[in-house]
Amino acid sequence: MSVACQINQNINHLWPILSALTGEPLADLPYAERLPRLLAHGIGLWDVLGACEREGSLDSAIRKPAANDFARLRELCPRLHTVGFNGQTSGKFAPQFAAAGYRTVVLPSTSPAHAAMSFAQKLAAWRALGR
Repeated sequence: MSVACQINQNINHLWPILSALTGEPLADLPYAERLPRLLAHGIGLWDVLGACEREGSLDSAIRKPAANDFARLRELCPRLHTVGFNGQTSGKFAPQFAAAGYRTVVLPSTSPAHAAMSFAQKLAAWRALGR
């Protein structure tokens, strides 16, 4: 099954990429329906930051970041083996996960601010999660 997504370079590509990876039109679903569909494909979505201060949506504007509870993640997801990080900012936490025994993949950011890569290039990199 393939999912057709009209790609707008000014939007975040997270949901279109996840739609393409799962073969489901996740981007078209209400948010509350997206998460169970991801889980059905063995994909979880979790923020590495539990709290921060930020004006706007740019990662560069993050101030006072506080990590989310990694021990709780391990408790809730005992079969978790691969952790993908959406961009370099969240990828700063990859060493902590690798030290805990997880396979880590720092992925290109889905943010429209990361315009150095096309949607197709980002999608190809995100497919590495399944390998």
